Amino acid sequence: MTPDTPSLTGRWALILGASSGFGAATARALAHAGMNIFGVHLDPRRTIERAEAVIADIEAAGSRAVFFNTNAADTRRRARVIAQIKTTLAEAPFTTIHLMVHTLAFGSLRPLIADDPTQATQEDQMDMTLKVMAHSLVYWTQELVRAALLESGSRIYAMSSLGAQRAAANYGAVSAAKAALEAHTRQLALELAPRGIAVNCLCPGVADTPALRAIPGHEALIAQVLAHHPARRLTTPEDVAQTLVALADPRVTWISGVVLPVDGGEAIVGVS
Repeated sequence: MTPDTPSLTGRWALILGASSGFGAATARALAHAGMNIFGVHLDPRRTIERAEAVIADIEAAGSRAVFFNTNAADTRRRARVIAQIKTTLAEAPFTTIHLMVHTLAFGSLRPLIADDPTQATQEDQMDMTLKVMAHSLVYWTQELVRAALLESGSRIYAMSSLGAQRAAANYGAVSAAKAALEAHTRQLALELAPRGIAVNCLCPGVADTPALRAIPGHEALIAQVLAHHPARRLTTPEDVAQTLVALADPRVTWISGVVLPVDGGEAIVGVS
């Protein structure tokens, strides 16, 4: 890298959902590229080792890790995290967030219609799914802008899925959230363009993550992808993480408002 080439070293990323799956892989990859990581995750005692392992790997790469074990969809807790981020960055060489990655994956996995009404998605479950997996992107972005923590050249990436376009058993609430997430992405890209801030979605292929394993019948989905994918393998969190490292390059500024597939050709053969 020549001296006049912009570097990721010392810049900050904020990852929502940083302790597993796409978020954990992205945190590790960005740290190896020189970035410091703010991570927000929600882990009880039985899974806290996942976050601790990510933190250890970030620090082993020579980067800083500032993690918050809290509910990213809670208004007051979000405000506290952003206040702590602002305090941390006030004394850092880079005083804004270069890259935010939204990978929150928690929602209702029930049918919309069931013979037993108690087994169908309830109103509060639908609202929670949309809030966590879609609307929280808007609320985090609003508050980061208000706190002057995003600037021209900052970029935001949210994690969508083919569920935004296709129906699947027990996926109705999550599918609605993914569709809303893509709509929010387009609107935020429109409104933040004058500020020089880009907003996009990635659409990974089927990947063996904790979020996938929570879906009833995921074994059949994995088998279908392996049988028909052009490369005969699943997408991995590392595939997505390395894509985000490339897109974090400060010279990449003219992509905004789109959904980018990261699936090795999975979508073109319609296997999921």
